Amino acid sequence: MIHTLDILTRKRDEMIDITHLVKDLLRQSNIREGIAVIYSPHTTAGVTINENADPDVRHDVLMRLDEVYPWEHEKYRHAEGNSAAHLKAITTGSSQTVLIHDGKLVLGRWQAIYFCEFDGPRRRTCLVKFLGDS
Repeated sequence: MIHTLDILTRKRDEMIDITHLVKDLLRQSNIREGIAVIYSPHTTAGVTINENADPDVRHDVLMRLDEVYPWEHEKYRHAEGNSAAHLKAITTGSSQTVLIHDGKLVLGRWQAIYFCEFDGPRRRTCLVKFLGDS
């Protein structure tokens, strides 16, 4: 079964912690050992795992991505005008895989799963699939 998370983004660039949503879905499943695959079916959004203790990390990541991939550049050719969003999505990647052990996500002490918006605000979806044994 594939689960769908509905995500409403509020900014052009933001990282939304979806860890609690994935954990809620896992609790509803019978999976005890296996993996969780978290996937963004969008070309201008991504999924990453990073620190959740200090919100300045998210700020710094988004700031640096904006410096590397500025929204406007004289050599961009993409007609929609969102080349930076595509480049940021390529950099973060479209999916993450997390181990499941004893019915829980195996994340480091400071880690969280983030849905990364790069062309918002928008209504997005994020897909989650659990594979494993009950």
